[in-house]
Order: sequence, then C-alpha cells, then structure tokens
Amino acid sequence: MRIALVRLLAALTAVFCLTATAFAQQQSAPKELRVVTRVLPPMVVDRGGSLTGFSIDLWNEIADRLKLKIKYHVAPDVGALLADVRGGKADLGVAAISITSAREAEFDFSQPIMNAGLQILVRGQGKDAGDSNPLKDVLSLLFSWLSLAWLGIALLLILVPAHIVWYFEREHDNGIIPTKSYYPGILYALYWAAGTLATQSESAPKHWAGRLVAVLWMFTGVVFVALYTAQLAATLTVQQIGGGINGPEDLAGKRVAATRGSTAATVVREFKGQVVEVSQINEAYQALNNKTVDAVVFDSPVLLYYAANEGKGRVATVGSTFRKEDYGILFPRGNPLRNDVNVALLKVREDGTYQRLYDKWFGAAK
Repeated sequence: MRIALVRLLAALTAVFCLTATAFAQQQSAPKELRVVTRVLPPMVVDRGGSLTGFSIDLWNEIADRLKLKIKYHVAPDVGALLADVRGGKADLGVAAISITSAREAEFDFSQPIMNAGLQILVRGQGKDAGDSNPLKDVLSLLFSWLSLAWLGIALLLILVPAHIVWYFEREHDNGIIPTKSYYPGILYALYWAAGTLATQSESAPKHWAGRLVAVLWMFTGVVFVALYTAQLAATLTVQQIGGGINGPEDLAGKRVAATRGSTAATVVREFKGQVVEVSQINEAYQALNNKTVDAVVFDSPVLLYYAANEGKGRVATVGSTFRKEDYGILFPRGNPLRNDVNVALLKVREDGTYQRLYDKWFGAAK
C-alpha cells in the first residue's frame, strides 16, 4: 500500500512538472501582434500581396530585434486604421501616421520615425501631360481679370495727356487736332494718346507744350508696355507650370483632393479650398490626371515619390513643405510595448540601419 502511494505521488509530481513546463513555455512564447497598416508608397508598398516599404521595413527590423511575431492586415484609409487600434482589432498601427495633438490625446505614439509635412501636387508640363492648348491659354489670358485691370489703368492714364494735347493743339493751325470743338476733337487726342502709349504714334504735337507732354508720355508708354508684358509673361508661366497654384494660400476656391480623415483634408479646409475626399491616394492621383481636381495635398514624402516615379513628366510638386508633422508608430493608450519599441528605434538609428533603409526608399527614384 505504501509503495503504491509513493508511486502515485511520483506520477502526480511528474505530471505537475510537465504541465508547469508546458505552461511556462507557452507564456514565454512571443505573442503574435496584430499590426494594421495602409498601402501608401513608399511608406507601405504592396508587391503581389507581400508588404514592404520604408515603414514596413523599419518595423520588421524593430520586431526582429524584440523577437516579436507579427501579423499584418491592411486598412483602406487612415480613419479605418485609427478605428482598428481604437476598437482593439489591432495592437498597433504602422504606416505614415502623422503625430497630431488630437491623436496624441487618444493614442500613444513612438518616437518619430520620420520628419514629414504636407505638400501640393499639380499637373506638370511633361511630354505626356497633354494639358497645353496655346489658343485657349492666350484667350483666357487676354480676357482675364488681369488684362481687364491693365486696360482700365491704360484708359485712365490716356485721359490726362489727351486733354492736355487737345487744349494746346486745337489752337495751333497745323496741330494734330483739326477742330477747336471738344467733340470730336477729344477723340483725335484720345487716339493719339492711346497710340503713343502703345509706342505706335503716327504724328507729333506742334505746340511746344504739347511736344513736352508727348516726350513724357512716350517715356510713360515704354515703361507701361514693359511692365504689362512682364506681368503677362509671369502669369502665363505660372499657369503653365502650376495652374495658378504655388502654395497653400492659392488653394482658396480650388478643387483639391485629399484622403478621407487625413490632416491634409483639414488643412485644405483651413485655406478655403474645396476638398474632394478620396479613400486612397491613388484615387487622388487619378483625379488630378483626369483634371477633375486642380491639385492634391498630401504628405510630402509620398507626393515626391510619386512625382519622381509613376507620375514623372505628368505631375510636379510646387512650393515648399508646410504644416510640418512627424510620423510615428501608433499604440493604444498605456501599451507597455511602446518603451521597448522606442529603445529599439533609437538603436536602429544609432547603428546606421535607419539610414540604410531611408536611402533604400528615398535615396533615388526607383
């Protein structure tokens, strides 16, 4: 009986040890993290179902160093990405996620993984652009508010010398005004003043006072034509290059594509632009190329990459980066993994791995 009891205790002890060992191994095994991302070249690139890109490569490096098992799933836009982390469907988010005050109040972020900001993309004048119509450009410029304004200035200017010349020339026997009457005499004077302003005068006043006015008026005409020509040339050049958009202040009244729920959409509204929200940045590129929008506002690294690759010769970025923001890795509030990720991220920067990945995706056009 005693021997049987000893054997039973030994068997129970063995079972307990095996169970404890299995439990310990299960506890020590790395948990599979659910990582939500969104396709956004060059930060996140989908190559036949396999994810790569700067953000993905960087996170994979961090996960390897922390011995983390990860499983990706792709969200359609940044709003859905935030919702997945908010609702517990994902343990963290990795893409091109801007660190903003509103998001910082709800989530935790890692140290910045990239310094970024917003930029504007417009149709360019490459060989494939197909936007140039010389006749249309000239007619729109001639009947623009700019031309009407200069015409109004010219009409006001010619009134002064026309009346002075009419006053002196009407008394001169061989003057350019053939009648002493105000009408139609003033019409002759106006014709002379307009022709002289355009440097096409057919005659000169005979009275000494009229000649003095003519000299001053011819000099004024040279300056006026030079300024007007320069203004027209500058305006036409701007229209050819950027459709009149050269910075965020030019977005007012323009149709501007931005992804739904992004900081870009908010900024466009702040500048009084008409936001055309799309779910994917590729839809914004398509809308720009199809001329249904005037510009695209989005993260600078993404737009620069597109302009240097798929959009080369058809689109161009204008102006400098504005509303500068940093990208970060998104965590739910209080996630303990954040500190480990920050330490690993600093090590990746210090040992040169970060720079190698950056050069891989941004060092040159792919």
